[in-house]
Formats: sequence, C-alpha cells, structure tokens
Amino acid sequence: MIKLIVLDVDGCLTDGGVIYSSDGNESKQFNIKDGLGISTWVRMGKQVAIITGRNSKIVERRAKELGIQNLHQGIVDKESVLREIVDSLGLKFHEVAAIGDDLNDFKMLSLVGRSFTPKNGVKDIRVIVDTVLSSNGGDGAVREMIETLVDENDLRDQFLALWI
Repeated sequence: MIKLIVLDVDGCLTDGGVIYSSDGNESKQFNIKDGLGISTWVRMGKQVAIITGRNSKIVERRAKELGIQNLHQGIVDKESVLREIVDSLGLKFHEVAAIGDDLNDFKMLSLVGRSFTPKNGVKDIRVIVDTVLSSNGGDGAVREMIETLVDENDLRDQFLALWI
C-alpha cells in the first residue's frame, strides 16, 4: 500500500515554465485538479512530500494551501532527501510513489515502489518509470497519478466519500 507520494514541481505540478516579470517577480501556474487530488490524499491520512531543485515562495504557498508538510526546495541530491523522509516517517520504499520528469529525478524515481512521469517527461525518465501518464506536467498529471494509486490500492470509496 502506498502511504507517501513524492512530487517534483517544475514539469510535474507545473508545465515547467517560469515567467519573470520586469520587476523580477516569478509566476507559475498550478492545476486545480492536481490540487484537489493532493488535498484529498492528505485528508485520507496519507503523506505528501515535495522535493524540488528550485526555491520559490510560490511553491511554499501552494504546499501550505494543500496541507503538504514535507517541503524540500533547492535540492540537488533528491535521492538523499527522499531517504531522509522515508526514514523519518518510518516507511519502506515499496510504500512510496513518486513523479518526476527530468534527469535530476532519475535516482529518486529508481528508489520508490511506484514511479510515474508525465507524458512529456524526458526520454531517459520515460524508459525507467513504471507508468508514463497520459497527461502532461501541469495539466493534471499529478491528479492522474493519484487516481491511479487510489484505484490500485482499493481506496476509491474512501477517496470519493470525502466529497460525495
């Protein structure tokens, strides 16, 4: 049973684009369906972690909105951080699923029990993950991953009961 999902941000929770305004402010766009899936996963008593290579106040805000308590930004070595999280939560790697889209996610995705990449993940990631999703990053890929895990772990009734 999957107890923790680990999310990359740029290219998974977003389309990978970063927009800078003339005054230097950064903006990103998040998918609301991804957000509902994540917050529902959290409400079901499951864990969520974000491990991302960039630092962003926007990501910090989004994590807070969704109830994600394990937020790790500016990470070069995602594998080490993942190992620390799994250890601190008393989990085994077969209880962890992750989504990533680029080479800096390779080692992290290789460790987990269930690995995913968006449809537009890079070639070298698409060939090593368990599932290449039909959605692109930022366009519902994380929600599709969560829906897949909900079905594989017989959690559909619990997932729906929080809303219906």
